[in-house]
Formats: sequence, C-alpha cells, structure tokens
Amino acid sequence: MTPTLVQSHLLHAGATPRVDLCARARDWAEIQERMLVPLYEAVYERLEVGDGTRLLGLGCGSGLALLMAASRGASVTGVDPTAPERLALARERLLPDGAWDAHARADTRLVEGGPSDAADPALAPYNLVTAFQPIGCMAGDSEGLASLLEAAAPLAGHGTPVVLAGWGPPERCATSSVLRVATKLADPLRSTGSWRPALRDDLEEVAQRAGLKPDGSGRVGCPFGYADVESAVRGLLSTGLFDAAVGATDQAQVDKELTEALHPHRRTDGTVWMPNVFRYLIARTP
Repeated sequence: MTPTLVQSHLLHAGATPRVDLCARARDWAEIQERMLVPLYEAVYERLEVGDGTRLLGLGCGSGLALLMAASRGASVTGVDPTAPERLALARERLLPDGAWDAHARADTRLVEGGPSDAADPALAPYNLVTAFQPIGCMAGDSEGLASLLEAAAPLAGHGTPVVLAGWGPPERCATSSVLRVATKLADPLRSTGSWRPALRDDLEEVAQRAGLKPDGSGRVGCPFGYADVESAVRGLLSTGLFDAAVGATDQAQVDKELTEALHPHRRTDGTVWMPNVFRYLIARTP
C-alpha cells in the first residue's frame, strides 16, 4: 500500500497546498470533527461497541471517534500515515500522560503508518475495523481505500464488521452546494479534488473491490453547524476538500468564494446551519 494511495483516500489528493497544516489540524479537531459525532454514535450503538471490542481505526486523524469508542470500554488502535499533525492531536486526547507506546497503554495505540504497522499479538485479532473518513463527494476520494481495507483484513477475524462511511445524496446534503466551490476553483485537468454527486453504490463498490461482503447499512443526519461564517470557512477548509482549489488559486480567493457560498445558510443570529445526511455500510471480512 503506497502512501500516495492512502493519501488520496484521506482527502489530501493533488499538489501540496500552500496552507499551515498544524493550524488546519487544530481547526479540524476543534471545529469540524464534531459534525460527525452522530455518525460515530449510530455505528457504535448498532454494533454494541464496549468492553471486549478491539477496534482498528483507519485514517483515525485527531482521534475523536477512537475517544468515543474508548469511553465505551473498547480497546482502540488508530493508524494514519498521512496526517501527522492530526495524529499529534489524537495523542493529546487519548494519551495525555505521554504514554505513547503499547507497553504503557496496552489498550490504546496510535500509529503513524498503515494497517500492517498496527499488528499486535496482544490485540489481534481486531473484531471491528472502521474507515470513518467519508467518501463519495470528491472525484478520486475512494481511490486506494479498497487496498487499505485489504491490508487491514488479515488483522481481523473471520466475519469481522468493517465500517465505511460516505456522503448521502446531494439533495439531502446542504453542504453539497458549498463543495462545488472546490470544483469551480480547482485545476480542471486534475482527476481528483473536484466535487461530484455521491453515488448510491459508492460504498458497496469499494467493499466489493476489497473482498468484503456488505451486511447492512444506515443513514444518519449530521448537520454542519457553526457559530459564524468565519468558523464555517475554517472548519470546511480543515477537511482538505478545498486543498486543490487553494493550490490552483490562492487562499484569499477560496476564502472569498466560500464565504459567498455560505451566505444562503446563514441564519438571522449569524450562525451557519447546513443539514446533511451521511451513509454508512457494514461489511464483513471473509
């Protein structure tokens, strides 16, 4: 599994953007990541995550989903090969005492690497694998995900649930209209980084390519709510979905276009509110 393939899955495709990655990671952790809490909760409730759960989180980022699983009693391992700034924040959340290694905190591990780097006889086999980074709204955002899942499958037992997440239909995601700014400003010759409508079978196709068997799905409302337009711009930029646009133009232009696109979603009190529906798929390892 090459870093390039993983990177495209984690929404950092295209040329390296001219941005402060540490600031973006902090914006993600403090503003944007919480928007997906209903998704995490729905999955954990459905799969009865708790004591006895050994979870492997792919593309764990700043670790909020892992923290929620750990609060239910799960042993958690997170891997992320392309976002060291986010992973540093995950360590602050999950390992506040600085005990970063498996000997000090056997039930919590954070690995800057891929699934193969997460092999641990003390935790294997994992009985839940999650890939919560939503796909299905940007061209190329699922590229490499099947390979990532294939690499994780040997670390899990037979029939282990593997959770994939994706954006819902554009007509049920108010943020879709804002994401079109990324396509408008990005280099049109790029095959990745441009908005596209989410397709009904995006998740199933990835699961099948990875040799997994679909076994149920669900939809969850995940509204994006912000204190003001400035927070909305910072939160959306932190996703990486606009990195190609920043690279093709400049930060000021992207900020301006995003602010204009958010105007219809601004309420009278100055807050920004965009209802969205996300979808998850539960697949099983062979």
